[in-house]
Amino acid sequence: MKGLIVLSSTERLPGGRSAGFWLPEAAYPWRALLAGGWDFEFTSTRSGRPPAGGIDRSDPPQRMFLEDPVVQERLEHTRTPDLLTPEDYGIVFVAGGHGAIIDLPGDERLTGFLAAYWASRETAVIAAVCHGVAALLDVPGPDGAPLVAGRRMTGFTRDEERAVGLDQVVPYFLGDALTERGALYEAGEPFRSHVVADGALLTGQNPASAADLARRAVELASGRPLPRHWLRRSAPVAR
Repeated sequence: MKGLIVLSSTERLPGGRSAGFWLPEAAYPWRALLAGGWDFEFTSTRSGRPPAGGIDRSDPPQRMFLEDPVVQERLEHTRTPDLLTPEDYGIVFVAGGHGAIIDLPGDERLTGFLAAYWASRETAVIAAVCHGVAALLDVPGPDGAPLVAGRRMTGFTRDEERAVGLDQVVPYFLGDALTERGALYEAGEPFRSHVVADGALLTGQNPASAADLARRAVELASGRPLPRHWLRRSAPVAR
């Protein structure tokens, strides 16, 4: 079994502020996949190592991610989605970071991959967190309508954009974009974990949601609970 983690390759936001994928939103799914006995791979809109932001080395899962040689080798050789086979993956995670709302929704290789993955099997699971939810905006469902239409979803809120001082920088608000495509957008308390599951489509509102989203998605795809303390170094981890 293999899980795929989608990362943004946007280096800069309008105005020049650094972007990249939000590292804990990749590190937590990686830990959940390993704890569930899954292999993993990365993909992005540009081949090679994607830029990372939001790094906190005091956080053990992030430190493990940064120090793991397999992770670093696979990040260095990240492939674009058009070079991947959807049937090879049992679960797809999409990490956030503000850059994700710029390069992920407009990339036809990624939207094509996600559409094919969703249609490829009844057991497909997609889990997107924070700005990573933007990757789903332009993905068509099997009937040609937006995949997000009629689905309960969440993502980084307008209030949270204001709180981090980027409401005048982002090209659109994620909640508005989802609602325009027919999604049933809902938000929880700012910067607190809030995960919404609509069948096999799971979304998390913000970075605080990343660990819970990762756990729930892997448990859904695996059909069994993760070990206790799966985020801790001492937890038994398969590779």
